[in-house]
Amino acid sequence: QVQLVESGGGAVETGGSLRLACKASGRAFRTYGMGWFRQAPGKEREFVAGISYLDRVLDYYGTMKGRFTISRDNTKNTAYLQMDSLRPEDTAVYFCAARPWQAVYDPTSYNYWGQGTQVTVSS
Repeated sequence: QVQLVESGGGAVETGGSLRLACKASGRAFRTYGMGWFRQAPGKEREFVAGISYLDRVLDYYGTMKGRFTISRDNTKNTAYLQMDSLRPEDTAVYFCAARPWQAVYDPTSYNYWGQGTQVTVSS
């Protein structure tokens, strides 16, 4: 069983930055692929970024490419999402998720989820 806890969300102005963290419990973190997803009100949950257990990054989704960076630190059992040049349309609840080995785009393929952290970007 893996428990995931996100942190680092908050309110920023357009152009600002935030760094989200996803802390995982247990010793198996290094064997998990990690994904970041987000969900805005009234919209479906969408893929943001993924990183495999071997540190290979799965393509960032659409407008997030070039602005968001995913990383992981296995010594701290933590995955990160650095978000720069934030825009109002980035406003959403951001979730991290874990599944064995590889990161994938499909949220239904992930076994474990965090509770989410709110990101609000004002214009």
